[in-house]
Amino acid sequence: MNFAGEGLPLHVWTGLAQDGEDPWAVGRARQAEKAREGQVVVFDFGNGVVAGLTGYGIGAEPEEIGDSFPALFRPLQELENQALESRYVNVLACYPENRGQGLGSKLLDLADEIARAEGYKRMSVIVADENLGARRLYERKGYSELAKAPCAKDGWDTETENWVLLVKSLS
Repeated sequence: MNFAGEGLPLHVWTGLAQDGEDPWAVGRARQAEKAREGQVVVFDFGNGVVAGLTGYGIGAEPEEIGDSFPALFRPLQELENQALESRYVNVLACYPENRGQGLGSKLLDLADEIARAEGYKRMSVIVADENLGARRLYERKGYSELAKAPCAKDGWDTETENWVLLVKSLS
């Protein structure tokens, strides 16, 4: 998840960790909860997870972004609010040594199947502007740019300047 999130997940987990708690343990617990909710799909060839996908449906109404909404997540939520009634790819990640084997494409095909089964007519994903490899993958799979929003760094050390919302129709 941290690969796909450009290091943002670890930054968030570090902020959530209580005194002496390992931020990675916080992240594992959060992902375990998503797995229990059925939001996680992984490839494991017998030696541990090599790639994974998490996602969820975005409803018909935009999420409210009030004054107390965390600045770090504001641009991401603003973009999600432009992808109403879509199935959102929250995380698509593969360990570097397992890339180039078509796992990302297979996971995106599965995400499409899940979306269709849930009645969605389009897919959405947000990528960092400098993550050209991920963007090429999504574009090969039919996604195109709908909107951009400046990245709010709020103490997060990143090269990301903009978040890019990509969408595709499920025909």
